[in-house]
Amino acid sequence: MTGERFPIARQGEVIGLLGGSFDPAHDGHVHITREAMKRFGLSRVWWLVSPGNPLKKRGPAPLVQRMERARDLMQHPRVTVTDIEARLGTRYTARTIRALQERFPGVRFVWLMGADNLAQLHHWQDWEWIMHNVPVGVLARPGDRISARMSHAARRFRNYRIAGRASHMLAQTDAPAWCFVNVPMVSHSSSEIRAAGDWTA
Repeated sequence: MTGERFPIARQGEVIGLLGGSFDPAHDGHVHITREAMKRFGLSRVWWLVSPGNPLKKRGPAPLVQRMERARDLMQHPRVTVTDIEARLGTRYTARTIRALQERFPGVRFVWLMGADNLAQLHHWQDWEWIMHNVPVGVLARPGDRISARMSHAARRFRNYRIAGRASHMLAQTDAPAWCFVNVPMVSHSSSEIRAAGDWTA
């Protein structure tokens, strides 16, 4: 671990949670973070750099390396890069959210994801619990808009969708609530960076 403490959160704040392996972090992550703060009315965003993705067979680069890259890239006073999942001992999103809600009572959390994650959300452990317990902000990425909107999760929770033009209401709406916004996107991906040989563990 990196030796940091748990991030600080004040009662009444609305904190967006962007989870992932960040293997490596790139400009696309920075872009959707800034858009999420603006569109969803977030006080802060925490990048949750995971110990490893349970859905991926191949492990990521060492956590310390991924944290250093993320911190170098994400320079914003209201964004915190954290290894809190390693500290909490959680690897699944539902368990992480539950642990954060218990540790930070009075703080509102909003789960953030790219549209590609919404398309396969129904494969996540306790995915319906996630939808019922935290608002979800979805940001469109190139090529993922149609598959996300037609996904199992989108259809299952279609009655709880907030229109994109009302995205600022998401943070103050009790779950289940989710909002899909189209934003000018940066098309970088971690897999492309690794394939190009620009990131080595």
